[in-house]
Amino acid sequence: MDFQVGDQVIHWSFGPGEIVDLDEKEISGKSETFYVFQTPTVRLWVPRSDGELCSLRYVTPASEFKQLFEILTGPTSPLSEDRFERRTRLNERLKDGGLDSVCHVLRDLTVYGRTKKLNEYDQTILERARNTLVSEWVISLKTPRMQALKELGDLLAQ
Repeated sequence: MDFQVGDQVIHWSFGPGEIVDLDEKEISGKSETFYVFQTPTVRLWVPRSDGELCSLRYVTPASEFKQLFEILTGPTSPLSEDRFERRTRLNERLKDGGLDSVCHVLRDLTVYGRTKKLNEYDQTILERARNTLVSEWVISLKTPRMQALKELGDLLAQ
């Protein structure tokens, strides 16, 4: 993707932020261009040459974002009782950085937590997925954070 300075984007690990600059750096004798990505808490240099592997993407448009609600209210996928296997599967799902994967993990862990006690790692993944979704929800749907959290809770309760 070819981002421009001022673009609002999502980093697969750090969430929403903005491209604040393009920076040329020389690494191992080779010149490379980087996107300077800024969030309220972190500034990252993301190689522009990453192409398809780029950890940045545009904010999901509102019309596409609302389609994610179907995942949140849809049928769950069973999670393993074995905590190590469950951890591995959850991480595999989240690797692509897509919001659909985040929604699947959030839905499945929420439902799993209704009948089983979540361990510390499960709780961390659940909170990370919730924060990722809500942070983009606020931007995409222009919804206050508290309202997005309430609506998310309502969807997951169905």
